[in-house]
Amino acid sequence: MKVNHVRGDKRSKSALAGNPSWSGDLKRTRNAGPGLDYKSFDGTGFSTKAVHAGTTDDEKTGAVGTPIYQTSTFLLDNDQYDSIEQGHARDRFIYSRYGNPNQWAVQQKIAALENAESALVFSSGMAAITAAVMALVDKGGHVVASNELYGGTHSLFNHDFPNWGMSTTYVDPSDFDAIEAAIQPNTQVLYFEALTNPLLKLADLEKLVAIAKKHHLRTIIDATFVTPIACRPLDWGVDLVVHSASKYLNGHSDLIAGVVVGSRKLVDMVWPKLLNFGGNLDPHASYLLERGLKTLSIRMRAHEESAYALAKYLDNHKQVKNVIYPKLPSYPDAELALKQLKLGGGMISFVVEGGDQAALQLLKHLKYVKSATSLGGVESLVSLPFNSSQASFTNKQREDMGIFPGCVRLSVGIEDPQDLINDFEQALAKLAE
Repeated sequence: MKVNHVRGDKRSKSALAGNPSWSGDLKRTRNAGPGLDYKSFDGTGFSTKAVHAGTTDDEKTGAVGTPIYQTSTFLLDNDQYDSIEQGHARDRFIYSRYGNPNQWAVQQKIAALENAESALVFSSGMAAITAAVMALVDKGGHVVASNELYGGTHSLFNHDFPNWGMSTTYVDPSDFDAIEAAIQPNTQVLYFEALTNPLLKLADLEKLVAIAKKHHLRTIIDATFVTPIACRPLDWGVDLVVHSASKYLNGHSDLIAGVVVGSRKLVDMVWPKLLNFGGNLDPHASYLLERGLKTLSIRMRAHEESAYALAKYLDNHKQVKNVIYPKLPSYPDAELALKQLKLGGGMISFVVEGGDQAALQLLKHLKYVKSATSLGGVESLVSLPFNSSQASFTNKQREDMGIFPGCVRLSVGIEDPQDLINDFEQALAKLAE
């Protein structure tokens, strides 16, 4: 495999010999990250990108699909030595912690799906989030963040930030006056989730980006719940997008991984954090993620078909207080959902009569829907925020967010819709006995 064909690298060898003009000011001419396949997929559909972008057939054997490059290191020559000296080691194979062909393949596939210049894969979603934030926030810096964050992100901001001389202010993601009022002289980043967990509040990306630009801030959006099939935040002007790739991007509940996506310049700033924190994704895990991504588009359509049918059923059930799903007419931000989301997705939040004890009993009676943490797999998974994703919050904090007793978070898989409806029908009936 030739390693000197780097997508977007238009510099000649003579240019590499001198001091690069961008070494200290980020004024690069390259506009893409490392990749193995240099075909353009502009104008193609999501399924075509998901199947073909980044994936490389083996030249020597003719094997269809990217082989697994299970190696820690690579042969070096003058090209690699020059890349280290000139500051573009990310564009060459040197050591698998720096980059591996399997990482490059999946990174290019994700970048194509997100309409991005560059992407990095990590060993977990939290590794991706930490690296992205630490790349854009200096010591003494401040972040304005949603008050409905994933528990791991909240822990990072609440427990680790103070040790590093950093701080966070939490605000309602839909209160734009409060967001702007929370901005301080040392604020550097707005950090929000495209769709919150578990109440599925939709972040208005256009308004967030406008606030960030007005105050010269960067925006980071966690888009795990929506995926690039439903929403591409970069198209709205967001600076960096992060995903827990363990969820929908992989889609089979058999992998822990994370992703950072954005412009080449900003992702190049994140890459040293990946190296320093050691959060690289190993070759075999990269292969699994690439395999999972190939079916992302069709999986998301199947998720939505089943989720929409189940949400309508639950919305009319006497033992369910309320249902939150972006495609329901009762969804609080229905107009924004129509504007910003291409798909309703596979996540449903609802509240059962009887509080948390009734919700616990409901989980015990379900047959096809599995009680487990995580989400986005082909199988339906159900959990209760009070003892899983939001367990680190107090009862008052959860209620202030709108997470009331009896709240159930449901990740709808790709099972037949009627089978899922039947499962909830028998489980809810047992609660009434």
